[in-house]
Amino acid sequence: MYNPNQIATGFADLGVQKATMPKYRAFLLAVMAGIFISVSGVAATIATSVSGRLAGALIFPAGLIMVVTAGSELFTGDSLMFVSRLEGRINAKQMLSTIILVYVGNFIGSALIALLATYSGALTPYAEAVVSTAAAKASLPLHEAILRGVLCNILVCLAVWIAAASDNVTGKVFGLYFPIVMFVLCGFEHCVANMYYLPAGALAAVRYGISAPELTLFNAVFRNMIPVTVGNMLGGMSVGLIYWAAYLKRKSS
Repeated sequence: MYNPNQIATGFADLGVQKATMPKYRAFLLAVMAGIFISVSGVAATIATSVSGRLAGALIFPAGLIMVVTAGSELFTGDSLMFVSRLEGRINAKQMLSTIILVYVGNFIGSALIALLATYSGALTPYAEAVVSTAAAKASLPLHEAILRGVLCNILVCLAVWIAAASDNVTGKVFGLYFPIVMFVLCGFEHCVANMYYLPAGALAAVRYGISAPELTLFNAVFRNMIPVTVGNMLGGMSVGLIYWAAYLKRKSS
């Protein structure tokens, strides 16, 4: 097991690797991460519909397990590149260009799964739940969307940070599992997951003729995606800032 100082140093190194990764590779891995998170969203919706919210929360961590163990680039976790920025090892342009590229790739992967899941018929028995979930997300007050985004990515980045303490798959899975269960159970907001939930709800509403007046493009973008993305960034960067200050700041000053 790596100690917190070693984990912080590892993330400082990892941020440099991410910032200097070939763009095509970062994009492809970002698409994969969107697919992983979205497939877990499909499964979580089914589990919730069948057995309740706790069942969905217990299933959803499969997405981040795939992200961490199979290798991919997830926008929310990549906010920890802020550690490398604070260390002065990458500049702001490198950090922002990387996370923007990853964000776009995550969206493409997530939207693809939303399309496939809807038109494959996999969501047919759960169409009402898919639409109601998306409509609820698109109806959040602005401040709630931001704060739920902050809380979500604090837990997601802590999950990734804890997973980095282990050098084996079992330890990584166990370490990240419970923070992700917590964020789903608490109803916090994850922008990449919403890149699946919102399009899936809109597509299901059209395909199955379900009325969802709240589920407009404006609401999806301005009442959910933008504020949640901002909140996710603030939450993730806060985790990076605190651990950098605790373990690395003295070294770099």
